[in-house]
Amino acid sequence: MRTADEERFLAIVTADPTVRAVLDRAPALGLHDWWLTAGVLFQTAWNSLTGRPAGTGIRDADFFYFDADDTSWEAEDAAIRAGAELFGDLPIPVEIRNEARVHLWYEQKFGVPAEPFRDCADAIDHFAAVCCCYGIRVDAAGEVQVYAPHGFGDLFGLVVRPNLRLAPRHVYEAKTARWQQQWPELTVVPWDDASAS
Repeated sequence: MRTADEERFLAIVTADPTVRAVLDRAPALGLHDWWLTAGVLFQTAWNSLTGRPAGTGIRDADFFYFDADDTSWEAEDAAIRAGAELFGDLPIPVEIRNEARVHLWYEQKFGVPAEPFRDCADAIDHFAAVCCCYGIRVDAAGEVQVYAPHGFGDLFGLVVRPNLRLAPRHVYEAKTARWQQQWPELTVVPWDDASAS
């Protein structure tokens, strides 16, 4: 049974044509433990809550899957190319990543090491801000599933607070600077305030 907040969230995000198209088409990729995540979800909600047109400020749609049996770049690249064909007509790119590979490149890109994730939910748990930690997917019965480990309070309250689990301070601050320019209604909790609590 869904909560009222979960129903509200789903009504907002699944009304977006890009979100709906990804959910409808994604099963054709045949990927394990896949989730549509991050910006395309929470930014779609921000646009709805602040009266902006669908798609405002959204750069891409993050699409996670988890394949620990093959963490090669070649396997991930094959999934990326299949997704480019499947989602190529959408107005934003769908960025496909095997979350079982993140620990192989994270330190080089962000400057801090990452432990291997256990699954996609574990990866979502580590997003830079609490309001980012969302995932949706369609199960075998065609039902939309939601993963929201921190609930919906920050999202609906337009609050951005650091999630101190992995992302370094400079990543959080760069993201929030861009977000606050696009959505000035946001209340951004400074890194130091979160780390002190």
